Amino acid sequence: MFRLAYLPVLIFIAVTAKAQLVSGPMLGPVELRTAKLWIEVVPGSSADFWYWKKGELATAKRVIKETSVDQWFGPLQFDAVDLEPNTTYEYRFRINNTGNIKPMKSDGTFTTKELWQWRKPAPDFAFLTGSCAYINEPPVDRPGKPYGGDSSIFETMAKEKAAFMFWMGDNWYTREVDYYDAWGLWNRASDNRAAPVMQKFWKSTSHYAMWDDHDYGPNDIGVNYILKNISREVFMNYWLNPSYGFNDKGIYTTISYGDVDIFIMDDRWWRSADNMKDSVNGKPNPDKQMWGKQQIDWLKNSLLYSKATFKIIANGSQVLNPASPFDKLLNCPVEYYDVMGFLEDNKIPGVLFMSGDRHHSEVIKVNRASAYPLYDITISPLTAGTHTFSGPEKNNPYRVIGIDEKQNYGKLSFTGEKGKRKLTVEFFGVKGEKLGEWSVNESDLKYNR
Repeated sequence: MFRLAYLPVLIFIAVTAKAQLVSGPMLGPVELRTAKLWIEVVPGSSADFWYWKKGELATAKRVIKETSVDQWFGPLQFDAVDLEPNTTYEYRFRINNTGNIKPMKSDGTFTTKELWQWRKPAPDFAFLTGSCAYINEPPVDRPGKPYGGDSSIFETMAKEKAAFMFWMGDNWYTREVDYYDAWGLWNRASDNRAAPVMQKFWKSTSHYAMWDDHDYGPNDIGVNYILKNISREVFMNYWLNPSYGFNDKGIYTTISYGDVDIFIMDDRWWRSADNMKDSVNGKPNPDKQMWGKQQIDWLKNSLLYSKATFKIIANGSQVLNPASPFDKLLNCPVEYYDVMGFLEDNKIPGVLFMSGDRHHSEVIKVNRASAYPLYDITISPLTAGTHTFSGPEKNNPYRVIGIDEKQNYGKLSFTGEKGKRKLTVEFFGVKGEKLGEWSVNESDLKYNR
């Protein structure tokens, strides 16, 4: 029998456990028979992860992980396995559960993917995306007007119905107090992840990420960053991507959902200094690179292997945009023309590019003489300072749609019957107000054979 006298003890246990939780839970990839979840606890704490088919708490499975009091930070990653496709599961975390108390309710839910292949057409779905998330910390920020904007955008995004969120770089901003030492890099990731305004969003949908300069290290840095191995370790501990490059180099990987493949590129690990000359003696400079041979070889083979209707190549910096005076793959002409030539020579259908970084949103269109046009969808910023179209970009002839001076996020929807699939990109403001829309059909991204 439950006695009222036990109530203060239970309240004390609950409050203490909550105090040991730094941030999360965050939902990662949810596949057909597995799911990944993440939390961060105070070092020296333990965490129980319980999961069960919705409504069947008695069958709950338990995974226990511990952190050392000697650790600086305590991020933990958990796997739910042996699941059933197209099934909803409930889960709960308990911190320092010394009494082995079984949960009485859930923290949240997730639903595994449907096994549609060889059975039915690809499902309609949508995902959210954006870049440049600056959370203010006045004591260490630049003096003057705060650089971070209205962070309630994450509360708006938490209400969206989407298969996942894809973070396109600058997912946190390292400052001078962060990027000169390892502790600073870990601390910035932990601090950003723990922002109260973001907690509902972390468990509202699955999350994937790539990086750009600010969550890799100092502004505009690349191959020469002396702490890049630490940055990669931090990234791997705070995100739940399927993989992180090969041979312990880079963070490139692939997201596959429905009939869409997203090839996540690493634009920092091998990147030459931006002020390295593009050309030497009138010829493209082979030493100037953004992606590196290892990664480009992987991308080429991945594109040849992919059967996806839409093949999205995602990069921190823009790839196209000939009018931009800022960094882009086009500034690395050997790599740029190698990839463009490969796409044409192999007649790869369905290719688009996605990027962040620019603090404005737009769709860039570049026509090709003997192939379908290429598009670069840029979505930025979530909360960082906004940019105003100016100079050669003010009336950019390559721009199909543009949104400047506004925080925004994007929603990409994939709809339609087989052979007539459609990608629709919607841009939304802080409170969910619609700022613009653009779409392209599957048939518009094919070669005329």
